[in-house]
Amino acid sequence: MYLCAGKFYCWMVYNFDETVDRRNTNCEKWDNCAERFGQSDLLPLWVADMDFKTPDFIINALKQRLEHEVLGYQIRPASFYNAVANWLQQRGWTIDPQKISFSPGVVPAINFAVNVFTNPGDKVLINTPVYHPFMYAVNNHGRTLVKSSLVDSGNGYYTIDFDDFERKLANGVKMFIMCSPHNPVGRVWTLDELTKIGELCLKYNVLIISDEIHSDLVFAPHKHTYLASICEEFANQTVTFIAPSKTFNVAGLSSSIVYSDNCALHEQFSKYLNRLSVSAGTIFGDIALEAAYTHGDSWLSQLLEYLSGNCEYVVDYLKNYIPQIKARKPEGTYLMWLDCRGLNMTMSQIHEFLTSKAGIALNPGRIFGDEGEQFVRLNIATQRSILAEAMDKLRNAMKQM
Repeated sequence: MYLCAGKFYCWMVYNFDETVDRRNTNCEKWDNCAERFGQSDLLPLWVADMDFKTPDFIINALKQRLEHEVLGYQIRPASFYNAVANWLQQRGWTIDPQKISFSPGVVPAINFAVNVFTNPGDKVLINTPVYHPFMYAVNNHGRTLVKSSLVDSGNGYYTIDFDDFERKLANGVKMFIMCSPHNPVGRVWTLDELTKIGELCLKYNVLIISDEIHSDLVFAPHKHTYLASICEEFANQTVTFIAPSKTFNVAGLSSSIVYSDNCALHEQFSKYLNRLSVSAGTIFGDIALEAAYTHGDSWLSQLLEYLSGNCEYVVDYLKNYIPQIKARKPEGTYLMWLDCRGLNMTMSQIHEFLTSKAGIALNPGRIFGDEGEQFVRLNIATQRSILAEAMDKLRNAMKQM
């Protein structure tokens, strides 16, 4: 038994093989393929949410709140902030609940941070290929985008080119937006890599904006380290973003956390959110976040085991049946970076092949940067049967080439 929102529920063993029909629910992933890919009859494995049911302890907490039939303005209780602090404490990072800020999503928070901590024309550095909203957050607000390309060290294993990284930092960069774990290449940065990043940003007085939304989604033996947890100096140079949205499939509730140990940074960011009147959030986002970080350990451990199996399934399938497409099991996230250079096609031809011939929808790699040309991103957070169907579609399309 376990306690959730004042009620006891039986221990759950989660069945991630259970299919859930998401069609005709205004679901972006399943109902928006026609607009995004030009066809509606595609098997969608693109946008980064999961096809699994949101866990019972979150649904039950939301149902209980609905029993009170008034949905007016609400304050956040201390238990909300303590749930976040306790979740992070269990993962090696001790934080002050008083320095937690709320944001309606990590992507909005990154955009806010660019406006709060930089001025028009300032240089902002990213490591490409990387989650494409980073680029939008810089370009859309009149800042200067600076790119430091990750290096494929062989077989899809990417590292940071620290010589290039330092040269860029030394040339007047004001902010570095870090993706940790990295989307889309799946790296979980080591302690040594994170320490090097922190030291270089301190050396050149560059503020670190750290998107750690995938921090819970890490496969053994790898371990996520929050950059701000390494030392006091890094903590004072960093603003960190986390959310339960990826881990617990609650992205539609738009609830995330912004944290900095630096009192000045925390106050500056919080005042900006208050001026925009976006710090209120929603009743259900708050309830879901607290339930996730209070009761989510068992769900997460079972989820990671299933996702790990999905990754291994794809790697083995491609190796055995479609060796022209190469994949490496990610160290973290539920996103796989597929190398399609062996198809000898342009990015446009790859898109046409995947949609018109194979009937599947994947993210084209070039949206993550020029380094993504001839790559695609695959979301494996779905039932194994759907993944198997997608791989068979791909294999059959290859046979017809």
